[in-house]
Amino acid sequence: MKIVRRVGASPRERGSGSGQTCPDIFELSDGNFAVIGTEATEKLEGELPPDAARADYERIVVITRETLVRAKADIPDA
Repeated sequence: MKIVRRVGASPRERGSGSGQTCPDIFELSDGNFAVIGTEATEKLEGELPPDAARADYERIVVITRETLVRAKADIPDA
């Protein structure tokens, strides 16, 4: 599995001063997506709706609204 491309604007394009340590979204060679965000599993796990759950190896990660909105145009419909 490898990173194929960034999805959306780079951190620098979104206004990050360093352009290096901000939320980001990447498309992977297997068609899945990887997300860099703020780990928030403990804080949000109790807020999950009854029909949602996570495996022990999964984490809840928060990205900014701007990161996802700016990626929208690059996310395939199917």
